[in-house]
Amino acid sequence: MTDQTIKIGIVTVSDRAYRGEYEDRGGPAIRQWLQKGLVSEWEEEFRLIPDEYSQITATLEELVDEAGCHLVLTTGGTGPAPRDVTPDATVEVADKVLDGFGEKMRAISLQYVPTAILSRQVGVVRGRSLIVNLPGNPKAVAEILDELFEVIPYTIELLEGPRMQCDPDVVVPFRPKHAK
Repeated sequence: MTDQTIKIGIVTVSDRAYRGEYEDRGGPAIRQWLQKGLVSEWEEEFRLIPDEYSQITATLEELVDEAGCHLVLTTGGTGPAPRDVTPDATVEVADKVLDGFGEKMRAISLQYVPTAILSRQVGVVRGRSLIVNLPGNPKAVAEILDELFEVIPYTIELLEGPRMQCDPDVVVPFRPKHAK
């Protein structure tokens, strides 16, 4: 583990936002949550891309392999519609799929909406980075991060990334006794 600056990729996947037909609200929702929840020094790599499989895979590969992001959070493209291919592209670039992330995100969302069963969000490892698909709805982004983020810092540490410190008023990261 190191005390280096945490690099976080934020990727909005949306045809309409990419074309400028509508304002991206998912990416800013992620950024706002991170500004509130993280006390560690962090820097952002932001991308706004269309719902194109090859562009999603290329962006995820670039953020992990070239930009060196420890964590990549995507928003959008996780439903059952034909253009929703974010989880498929994410799994394509993965070294390991962490099934529990998708299960937990759906469980969180089911507290709010029955349509959470339509979500195909995933969490994966690529190299020493964690990639997590979040929904496109800004309210849902915050609801999920409020609970899911408790496991993200330790996951990053297991991948030999920097130790993430969080504001305990927002989230208390889980760490086993031996890792505290």
